[in-house]
Amino acid sequence: MAVRNRLKEIRHDHRMNQIEFAEYIGAARQLYNRWENQTTQPSLEWVLRIAKRTGRPVEDIVYLEEPG
Repeated sequence: MAVRNRLKEIRHDHRMNQIEFAEYIGAARQLYNRWENQTTQPSLEWVLRIAKRTGRPVEDIVYLEEPG
């Protein structure tokens, strides 16, 4: 199982580009880009910040990808 995120979908729901959304959540654009491209995953602290800022539950932001 791997941890994945739905940041791209959430960003699209907010109708923002990557730079705008990174600023909106308070992250550096380069860091946000790595999260959205699934290169790395946001820490628990970042997930909680994003959840608070966007009004989404944590489960909407990150999830476990089942093998197969």
